[in-house]
Amino acid sequence: MRVVIKVGSSTLSYPTGRMNIRRVEALVRVLSDLKNAGHEVIFVSSGAIAMGVGKLGLTKRPEDIPGKQAAAAVGQCELMYTYDKLFSEYSHTVAQILLTAADIEDEKRHENFKNTVLRLLDIGAVPIVNENDTVATEEIVIGDNDTLAAVVAVSVKADLLILMSDIDGLYTADPRRDDRAELVETVRELTPAVLELAGGSGSALGIGGMRTKLHAALLATDAGVDMLIMNGSKPERLYDALEGKAVGTRFIGRTV
Repeated sequence: MRVVIKVGSSTLSYPTGRMNIRRVEALVRVLSDLKNAGHEVIFVSSGAIAMGVGKLGLTKRPEDIPGKQAAAAVGQCELMYTYDKLFSEYSHTVAQILLTAADIEDEKRHENFKNTVLRLLDIGAVPIVNENDTVATEEIVIGDNDTLAAVVAVSVKADLLILMSDIDGLYTADPRRDDRAELVETVRELTPAVLELAGGSGSALGIGGMRTKLHAALLATDAGVDMLIMNGSKPERLYDALEGKAVGTRFIGRTV
C-alpha cells in the first residue's frame, strides 16, 4: 500500500513548542515498521515553526511574517535532524522535500516533484514533505499541510491519505464543548451538511482545523483516494488504519 501520512504540530510538540520526544520516537518506530512490512510511506510533517518557537525559547508563535520565517528556518533543521537520527536507528533513509504553491501550480515543476517522490520510493527512502515556510509568505498566512498532504496523495496516486491530529475524527459537534457529540466513522459523500460540521482552527501552534481537513478530503476523494482522520496521540493505531479497521473517520474515495 502507498500511504501518505500527515502529522500536525499538535501531535509533534507540547504546548510549549518543544518536541514531544516520546511521541515522535513512537511515530518513527511505527512508520519504520510499516516500511519493513512492504508499505510505501510518504511523510508530510508540520511543525517547523512550532519547533523553531521552542528551539529559540520564544514565549509564543511569531505573528509577523519574518518572525515566522525565521522560526521555520530554525525549526526545519531541528525536525530533519531528529527524523534522520530516529529513522536511521531502524536502517531507513529520509529525504527532505520542501514545496511552495508554485511547485504545484507549475506543470513542469509539479512533474519533477512527482518523479522525485516516486524515485525515492523506488530506492527505499522515506520522503518527508513540508511547505517551504522560510520563503513562501502566502503559504504561512493561508496555507496548511492538510491540503499539501492531499495534493501529494493525489499526485503520487496514493492508496490512502491519513491526517493525524489532536482529535479522533469528524464529530457531529465539537466534542470539546458538547458531550453529546458523536464520532462519524464513515463519510461516503461530502455533502453540504457534512461540510457544515467543520469548526475553526485547532491548537495555537498549528494552523489547520477541521475545515482544512474537509477541504483535503474533497481533493483526495474526488481523485479516488480514501482519506482518514485519526488521533495522533497513539501512533500504534496506524496498524489498524492500514488493515482497514475502524479508526477515526474514513472518507471514501470516488470511483474514477
